[in-house]
Order: sequence, then structure tokens, then C-alpha cells
Amino acid sequence: MPSEHGLLSQTFRIHQLQKLGVNLDKWDYVVALAGNPNTGKSTVFNSLTGLRQHTGNWPGKTVNRAEGAFSYKDNRYKIVDLPGTYSLLSTSEDEEIARNFILFGQPDVTLIVADATRLERNLNLTLQILEITPNAVLCLNLMDEAKRKGIKINEKALQQRLGIPVITTTARYGDGMEALLYAIEQVATDAWPTQQRFKITVPEKLEESIHALESDLKELYPDLPNTRWIALRLLEGDERVVDALKNDEFSGLMNSFQQPPLDLNAELDVLNTNEASS
Repeated sequence: MPSEHGLLSQTFRIHQLQKLGVNLDKWDYVVALAGNPNTGKSTVFNSLTGLRQHTGNWPGKTVNRAEGAFSYKDNRYKIVDLPGTYSLLSTSEDEEIARNFILFGQPDVTLIVADATRLERNLNLTLQILEITPNAVLCLNLMDEAKRKGIKINEKALQQRLGIPVITTTARYGDGMEALLYAIEQVATDAWPTQQRFKITVPEKLEESIHALESDLKELYPDLPNTRWIALRLLEGDERVVDALKNDEFSGLMNSFQQPPLDLNAELDVLNTNEASS
């Protein structure tokens, strides 16, 4: 049963949140929804968009792609549900899609949904995302299960260390959704203090190598986002990034994630037509 707080959160969402389903004609901000499998990511997606079923595929991939929309206060948001992954090391198609969208799609906010009962494991993905972008919100979901297990989390201390909003939720009951929407708005509109954002410090010699490699990358790809992250991956010997550079894939990747709105209704019509003709 929902807690009293959960009922209040649901009432708030009805008044402040407009679920737009697949109405993606225009938007003000893009939100990427990331997280490990089985963290309640789909529940958060459905709570925000009102969708119960969605379909579609990433360009050139067989992996399902889901998009939805919602409006909060005066802004419209497109939310892209990324494949559930444990890391962004690009050792699988799911991981490659997730990290490429965060890097090349340049969402205004990356909403990371984590399992509050397995926080240490989930933070691995969080830190990898923060290497790419500081524009993130960490949603500690399944707090009801964490409380049942006697797990206590100091979200304020975690927020201070990570430099991004950290919100505790139980999405299936609506708990914490008011705070989550407010945090998304704060990051999307650049209202979140930039001086608090996550920074990676490295040894001085490595910093010099990163800087030199960054300069070369910027000369080759003036529009490439986050050349520092790519320089780090190259220095670490990331084979997928090395191959992308050798094969001149970066320009194509930047274009591939600047896609027109995904017409989910059209996708369903195609599926229905195919089923009827088979």
C-alpha cells in the first residue's frame, strides 16, 4: 500500500505534471534515462510520461528504443529511455548505445536511476556518467525496500560528494517525484550551482597528456563534445574509441543521435500492418 507521503506525491504529480505520452512534436529539454537493470527505471519513465507500452529501435540497431514526453511547469521535456547497463565500457551493444547517446546526443539532463538497496554497485555507472557529463540527477529508487532492509542513506552527503542532485524515491508509489521533477528542472535550466559539480583529478603528467591529446582532437573534430573524456579513453586504450577514431566514426555518431522525433504511433501502425498481412 502507498504511504501517506506517497499519496501526497501522487496528488502533486497530477497538479504539476502533464504526461504527454508520445506527443513529441517539440520540446525544450531532452532527458536521458539511465541505470542498471531492475532499478525501477521503467516505472520512473511511465510515471513521467503516462506510457504503459512503447516500441521502436535505435538507428541501425535491434535494441528497443523508447521515447516519451512530459511537461513540468512551463517547460516540455523529451525523455529517452536508454538500455539498462551496468557500465559504459562499450563491451556490449546496450552499453555502446547508452554511452554514445549521453556523449554525442548531449541530453540536457541525464537522470540516473539507482537501486537504493545496492548503492555501491549502482554508483559505478553513476561515476562513469559523470565522467562524460555533469548535467545529471541521481534518483535513489526503491527506498521502501531499503528501509525494510534497515539500510540508511545520507543523500545530502552523497549529493555533496557527487555535486549533483540526489533524490530518494519509491517511484511505484509516487514518493519523491515532486523533488525529482524539481531537480530535473534545476539541472536543465542551469539553476543548479556549477561550482558544486563533479570533477575528476588526475596526476600532473597525465593531465599534460590529456591536454595535448585534447588539442589534437579539437583540431580534427571542432564540434566534438567532451574531448577530455575521449582523450582519457584513448590513453586508457579503449579499443572501441580507438576504432571510432581510426575509422572516422565520430562525425557519423554526432549526426546519428540528432534524430527527428520518434513516431511511436507510426511504429505501432507498421507492426499492426505486418501482423495483419502475415
